[in-house]
Amino acid sequence: MAVAKEHIEPKKKASAQKDEVVIHAQGVKKAFGDKKVLKNITFDLKRGENMVVLGKSGQGKSVTIQCVVGLLKPDEGTLDVFGENVAEMNDDELKQLRIKIGFLFQSGALYDSMTVRENLEFPLTRVLKLTDQSEIGKKVEEVLDGVGLLDAIDKLPSDLSGGMRKRVGLARTLIVNPEIMLYDEPTTGLDPITSREISELILNMQKKYKTSSIIITHDMECARITADRIVVMNEGEYIAEGTFKELQKSDNEIVRSFFNE
Repeated sequence: MAVAKEHIEPKKKASAQKDEVVIHAQGVKKAFGDKKVLKNITFDLKRGENMVVLGKSGQGKSVTIQCVVGLLKPDEGTLDVFGENVAEMNDDELKQLRIKIGFLFQSGALYDSMTVRENLEFPLTRVLKLTDQSEIGKKVEEVLDGVGLLDAIDKLPSDLSGGMRKRVGLARTLIVNPEIMLYDEPTTGLDPITSREISELILNMQKKYKTSSIIITHDMECARITADRIVVMNEGEYIAEGTFKELQKSDNEIVRSFFNE
């Protein structure tokens, strides 16, 4: 019996970790003046999961993830990350939280005056406080190789295409090994082929780094490739939830409109 127990316990532990909630939002509301942007946002993000938030522009999708990292504070409701209420964190606690959360902006947010190498070294020296140049160089080359851009290591951002800048932005975000990734319209402005490549890269990075991700998008191909689960947002509320295939069969006219485009 003792042998059987040894085989069962690791499975239970793995299952418990998979079901761990890393972000819990309950009744989150946010307004700017008279405009109610988030009306009643409730969701759980589990460890290792890719959750896509699908919605048209101006629906409040990006406001949600800004609340997750403490850039904005909800007017009402609770938003816990790793079991801690973000709105109650002080500056030092927020700084520590943000080390665990990678935020990929639409633009990639690279420093134009720095080479790709220098852009990636920056978070290692400023955030992780690394000083060993050989260790820094190894990490930079490893993460660049992971996104297929090792040969661009000494180029400036101005020498890169839009898709390449997205890849470098992703590499710079991943280099500090965040537990959570937040993607804000990662394929906006890219051609269909490059958009697909970025979407597949997001999926590969999830598997390699075991990240939990929220992906904000209105790109249906991106949603199809990356999502474990999709929530559809309309006028500040989540109106539907399910897998890509489940939502394809939705009777909701708004949800169906995304699949008919």
